[in-house]
Amino acid sequence: MAPQEVQRQYNVHDAKTHFSRILQLVETGEEVIISRAGEPVAKVVPLRPKVNRTDRGSLRGQIHIPDDFDVLPDDIAEAFGMR
Repeated sequence: MAPQEVQRQYNVHDAKTHFSRILQLVETGEEVIISRAGEPVAKVVPLRPKVNRTDRGSLRGQIHIPDDFDVLPDDIAEAFGMR
């Protein structure tokens, strides 16, 4: 099991005061918890960037599909009742 990441936590007042700093942290991949009276009420997380596919074939040469891709191993086929 991976160790749990420590998340930064701000109370509502500090979050309003340091909103730009919180956004900078989130832009670098950190998650920030906003709390009211010590109780977490919200999590600010980074949005996943959209994939910019400009043209068909833009991944050409970057993906390899082995020749035996469609061949199902016997033990897996048997487990699914296919043999």
